[in-house]
Amino acid sequence: MTKTPAGTARGENMNPLLRALDCGKLTPPRRDAEPARQRFRTYTKRYPYLNVCFVLLSAAIAANAQQKVIPLWPGAAPGSETWTWHQQTFYSPAFHTRIVLNVTRPTLTLYLPGPSKANGTAVIVCPGGGFHFLSIDNEGTEVARWLNARGVTAFLLKYRLFHTNRNDFAKETMEDIANRDKMRAIMKTLGPRVLADGQQAVRIIRQRAAEWKISPQRVGIIGFSAGGYVSADVALHHDAASRPDFAAAIYPAIPQHIMVPPDAPPMFIVCASDDPLVPPLTNSVRLYSLFQIAGVPAELHVYARGGHGFGMRKQGLPVDHWIDAYGDWLQSLGMLKPAD
Repeated sequence: MTKTPAGTARGENMNPLLRALDCGKLTPPRRDAEPARQRFRTYTKRYPYLNVCFVLLSAAIAANAQQKVIPLWPGAAPGSETWTWHQQTFYSPAFHTRIVLNVTRPTLTLYLPGPSKANGTAVIVCPGGGFHFLSIDNEGTEVARWLNARGVTAFLLKYRLFHTNRNDFAKETMEDIANRDKMRAIMKTLGPRVLADGQQAVRIIRQRAAEWKISPQRVGIIGFSAGGYVSADVALHHDAASRPDFAAAIYPAIPQHIMVPPDAPPMFIVCASDDPLVPPLTNSVRLYSLFQIAGVPAELHVYARGGHGFGMRKQGLPVDHWIDAYGDWLQSLGMLKPAD
């Protein structure tokens, strides 16, 4: 075995495959005598773990290719042209999930189901975070993958957010939420913009439905907490092009003064009685009651325990199965069977 200039044996810390080559125990096939495909088969037969690596890499590439990012607006979003802060994504130990801050250019991220499963239904997923951040996995990517497994094309919406300092975002968010006057001031500016983002998301998906093999009459929306505000707001305020065909609001924060129009879509609502941040009686239960008064179909699930922000997180409680109830509701609407 040869020595390095420092006198250390080269093989001591070498990869086993490289060591074999270095010692002459493995002779690579001659390139001029064997096609590239055959060379690959030779190596993977001798070293099976290479096959596993290749499969995992291929799966990762395919998944990334499917997650296309679609801007909602050409250039700067209307009403926030002067917002210059930069979007950030990072893991938050405080919330045990990835967080997105400071969205100024809203987007949709496309999650496609397998071609053999796709049923022509689409759902826009709106994560929550008090309009200060987005809980992008627990209330976003995990929901999108659940939908994909049932043949639904998912679009993860990153709507515009209030500017927040990364170093103090958790403290700042909770202080602002506790300050009603501050939140009213924030929503006076932000409310119309997040509504516009939600409406535009529905329009884009419907306009490009053929591109993604979606039925224009099967475009829905689901939101969590602040994202539930977005989904409910779009369900209540829309034109023909931006009207969702069905909507869901999960522990949503609801504006004080709302009316349910006759053309509002069917609504699915979930909350927990022990929610310490968004009281069910003045939000979820009130939303359900207003739908009932308007004569628009709605379904409400109130769980005894679960708190706020449970999303797809499992707690060993009945609330863990809210997503199954949502699936049953989609099934009852005919949204999980193949489109005609």
